[in-house]
Parts: sequence; structure tokens; C-alpha cells
Amino acid sequence: MDIIELLPNLFNGWIFLAIFIIIFIRSSVKFVPQNSAFIVERFGKYNKTMEAGLNFIIPFIDRIAYTRSLKEQAYDVPQQSAITKDNISLVVDGVLYLKVLDPAKACYGVDDYVFSVTQLAQTTMRSEVGKLELDKTFEERENLNTAIVSSINEASEPWGVQVLRYEIKDIEPPRSVLDAMERQMKAEREKRAVILESEGQRQSDINIAEGEKQARVLAAEAERSEQVLKAEGEAQAILAVAQAQAEAIEVVGRTASTEEGQKAIQLELAGKAIEAKLAIAKESSVVLLPDSQSNASTMVAEAMTIINKLNQSK
Repeated sequence: MDIIELLPNLFNGWIFLAIFIIIFIRSSVKFVPQNSAFIVERFGKYNKTMEAGLNFIIPFIDRIAYTRSLKEQAYDVPQQSAITKDNISLVVDGVLYLKVLDPAKACYGVDDYVFSVTQLAQTTMRSEVGKLELDKTFEERENLNTAIVSSINEASEPWGVQVLRYEIKDIEPPRSVLDAMERQMKAEREKRAVILESEGQRQSDINIAEGEKQARVLAAEAERSEQVLKAEGEAQAILAVAQAQAEAIEVVGRTASTEEGQKAIQLELAGKAIEAKLAIAKESSVVLLPDSQSNASTMVAEAMTIINKLNQSK
């Protein structure tokens, strides 16, 4: 009877032990999600960092004190006032992109790393804007972002946090400055319009002058070409006439060396002598001639005698 009475107690004890083991195992096994880290403390002191996957702890001794995401996170940087180098007040806001590199430092190095980095971004941004003039803040926004990121990373290294990017969303100057900038841009646009118009007129005048110059050059070249061609034509004509005369004289010379040529020359000279006499007679009403030369046969004989003398002397 005693054993039978003890069985329920033993059974309850085994059940209690099984439940305790299950609770112990469940408490000791931890599954860490991807891109996450769990900070484990033992007796209130940092013990280890559990990374993604299956991990074990000792229940009732170890506890998970912090959980940190290792993903890149974006945080708004609230609007704040900053003064430029030329004493212009600006309202600037931005977006901060950061990532936890060392979860232990992010937990124990600073109380709230997001708040701390945000405040650091604001103070750094004010400092960097103070180094630039108003016009440069708009032109060198990318350089400004880079300078802010570099300064924040240098200061936040003990916190185990890295700032990947800092983007300025909006830069809002005072209304008076906006009005002045608008007037300046309007004046600049009008100046550019006047410059472009004058440049266009100047280019038009240059083109017209260039066209007239080219026309005169082409006309001069055409006239010169015409004169050259004309001169070449005249030279060729003169050469052709001279060549023809030379050939004629050569033919006459060859013919004159023959007996028939001598007779022809004598006849030609006699005819020309008669023509000369007749021309003199037409010009004057009085002609004095010797008696022996009053007839045509005498004049022909005289001309033939001259030619014979010339042939003998040659």
C-alpha cells in the first residue's frame, strides 16, 4: 500500500522535473535574427555578443540586456538654424544614414547612440555651414555632406557607430534674402539676354563682312583668272602669228633660192614699183620722170636690174 501511495507523488515529481528541463532548455536556447545582435550580461556584467543563428545562454545567470539591429538605418535630423560666413541665417534639415558596427560599444559606450549622433550631426552641420558663404552653401552641398560625415565618424568611433551618408534635404534662407536673390537672378538673366543679343548682332555683322570679303576675293580671283586666260590667249595668238610668219618667210626663202622664185620676185617687185608710181601720181598733179623711164617696160627693166645686183652681192 505504501508503494501504491507513493506512485502518484513520484509521477508528479517526474512531471515537474520534465517541465523544469523543458523550461531550462527553452530559456537557454536563443535564435538571433539575421542582421541583429543580442548583448548578453552575466550577473549584470557584459559577457558576450550573440550573432545571427543558434546561441545558448545559462538561464537565471545570463540575460539578454540589449538587442541591436545591424541594418542601415535612416533618421531625420530636425530643422535648425545656422549662420553662414557672411552672417546670413539659414534653416537647414537633413537625413542621417547610420549603421551599428560594434553592438557592445553602441550599448555601453553611449546611452542613446541615435540621439547622440543626431545631436552631433546638428552641431557639425552648423560648424560646416559657418565656414561657407551663402552662395557656396547651395553650390557645394555635396562637399558639405561629405565634410559632415567625416566629422561625425571621427567623433562617433568610440560608440561603435558609422555614419554612411548625410543628406541635406532643404536649405531655407530668410525671405528678404530670397527676394534679393530673385532680383539678382533676374538681373543676371537680363544681362545674359543683352550679352547674347549683342553677341548675335556682332556675329551677324562678322558674317556679313566675311561674306562681302569672300565675294570681293572671289571677284578678284575671277578677274585675275580672266586676265590670265586673256593674256595666255593673246600670247598664243601672237605665237601662232609669229609661227605662221616664220613658216611663210621660210617658204619664201626656199622659193627665192630657185630660178622660178627669182622670176616671181622680180615680177612682184615690178608690180609694186608700178603701184608706187601710180600712188604718187594720184597724190600729185605733176610727175617728173626721165624720158628713158617713161614707159612700163623701162621701169620693169630697172627693177630687175636692182634685184640682180642684190642677188650678186648676196
